[in-house]
Amino acid sequence: MKNLKLFVSLISIFAVVALAAGCGNKTTAQVSETVPETTQAVAKKFIVGFDAEYPPYGYITESGTYEGFDLDLAQEFCNRKGYEFVAQPIDWDSKDLELNSGNIDCIWNGFTVTGRENDYTWTVPYVDNSIVLVVKADSNINAKADLAGKVVMAQAGSSALTALEDESDEEIFALAKSFKSLEQCPDYNNGFMSLESGMVDCLAVDIGVAKYQLNNSKGVFKQLPENLSSEQYAIGFKKGNTALKDEVQSVVFDMYKDGTFMKIANKYSDFSLPDMVCLGEYVK
Repeated sequence: MKNLKLFVSLISIFAVVALAAGCGNKTTAQVSETVPETTQAVAKKFIVGFDAEYPPYGYITESGTYEGFDLDLAQEFCNRKGYEFVAQPIDWDSKDLELNSGNIDCIWNGFTVTGRENDYTWTVPYVDNSIVLVVKADSNINAKADLAGKVVMAQAGSSALTALEDESDEEIFALAKSFKSLEQCPDYNNGFMSLESGMVDCLAVDIGVAKYQLNNSKGVFKQLPENLSSEQYAIGFKKGNTALKDEVQSVVFDMYKDGTFMKIANKYSDFSLPDMVCLGEYVK
C-alpha cells in the first residue's frame, strides 16, 4: 500500500512538471511571435547634425528645446517619410568626424557650399547668405577700412573664418592682414559675449545670426553697411551618399511646390529668411 501511494505521488509530480514545462513553451512561443511585430513598428531614424548656437537655423531655447528653420524643414521631411527625426547637436569644428563616422546622416544647419563643393555630397542650394561684420553700437568702427589694427573674431570652422583666411580672394585677404589679430570662438554666443565685453572689436558672422542678435539685444550692436562676402547654403551628406541626398532633395522640392517651405521660412521673417530663399531657382 505504501509503495502504491509512492507510485501515485510520483505520477502526480511528473504531471505537474510536464504541465509547467508545457506552459513555459507556450510563453516562449508567444514572445517570439510578438518580437518581429515590435521591431517592424520602430521607425527609421534620420539624424541631423547641427550647431545648437546658430539661430535661426538651429538653436536651443530657454526652455531647453531645439528649434530653428532647418530643424523645422528636417522635421517636415521626416513627417512625410515616416522617419523618426533626431536633432543631434554637434561641435561644429568636429562636423566631418561626426558625418564620416556615421553618427549623423547629414549636416542641415545653414551649411555653406561655397568653398566646400568637393568635400561633401550636396543638395541644390536653398538660401543665399551673406557674411556681415558686427561691432558694438558705440564703436567708432563704421566701415571695413576702420578694422585696420583691430581684433576680429569668427567661429572656428565657419565660412566667415574660411573667407578671411582665403588667399585667393585678394581683397578679403588684404583686409584680414590689416587686423591686429583674427581670433576664433567655439560658437556665436561666445563670440557676441566677447564682443560685448570688449575682448574683440568686431565679429564676422552670417547675416541670419546677426539679425537675431540685433533684434534681441537692441542698442548693443550694429552691423556695418558693407558685407564681407556672400555664399549659399545647402544640405551636406557624406561624400558619395547620393541615395539619401536624392531622397531628401525630392521631398524638399515637393515642400517648395506645395508652399510648405515658404510657410516655414515666413516663421523666421525677423531674420530676413524669406528674402534669402533661392530654392525656387532649382525646383523643376
